Amino acid sequence: MRKQLILLLTILVMASCSDPNARYVKKAIHIMDKHGIYAQGLEWEKAKQEALSAKPTNLQDAQEIVTKAGKVAGGKHTYLMTADEVTENDTSSWEMPTVEMLENHIAFIKLPAFSGNADEGIKYANTVLNVLPYALQGAIIDLRGNRGGNMYPMIAAVHRFLPDDVILKFSSRKRPMNINTFFVMQSVGLEKQTAIACPVALLTDDWTGSSGEAVLICFRGLENTRTFGAPTAGYCSCNQPFALPGGSQLVLTIGEDIARTGETFCDDPIAPDVLTETPFEDALEWIDNQQIR
Repeated sequence: MRKQLILLLTILVMASCSDPNARYVKKAIHIMDKHGIYAQGLEWEKAKQEALSAKPTNLQDAQEIVTKAGKVAGGKHTYLMTADEVTENDTSSWEMPTVEMLENHIAFIKLPAFSGNADEGIKYANTVLNVLPYALQGAIIDLRGNRGGNMYPMIAAVHRFLPDDVILKFSSRKRPMNINTFFVMQSVGLEKQTAIACPVALLTDDWTGSSGEAVLICFRGLENTRTFGAPTAGYCSCNQPFALPGGSQLVLTIGEDIARTGETFCDDPIAPDVLTETPFEDALEWIDNQQIR
């Protein structure tokens, strides 16, 4: 009887190993177990066992199981990209930033989401850096509609308004990671430029998310800086893509964002200093008032 039971278990294990759908789930769960920011405790153990004991009959079933478990392991910012979506993302369209010089020597910088390659990242940052003068009376950085992507070209584009010290931290299950402007510029492949000291206003809305929020956090706690608009989307966390069989990807939340103030941000929106339906006008008025002082 004992030999029969052992044989049955062996057959089940072998069947599971030979099933591509089960292997798909098993690999994803292993990644979550190792890296997911919330993949600890009773809730995760329950979700993990449910996923591993499920019996997907096709790839779609397996992906649904992984997606459900991912929300426990990584929270709302975690998601699964199919092979087709990965391909589409590689060729996704994005906009270049724009700079408009306003009256009283104030720069209006529209900073959209970015998802390009390394060369395009340099072009993105230089689109701002190449037109900024050595001195300004103020700057308005518009992050409305910026849903994220690669944060480094975004930060590089406005790094002249940031100090040289740590501007952002990532806290993961392993160890915190400090980000400063030198690291950002090195990552993008550009030289650090001379700082600009002036009042800086940042505009946000409920579409400002992910890396767009990371840019916002880089300015958190700085003197002569104020935010205007609406609360952000609440995806202030560090995501990492992991390859899965068949070309799909698990985009897993592995860390939280920490500001220089010590505040930790992850799944909650960031409220602006000034809640307003006219953020540009209010930001411009605030900068003008700083100049009068």
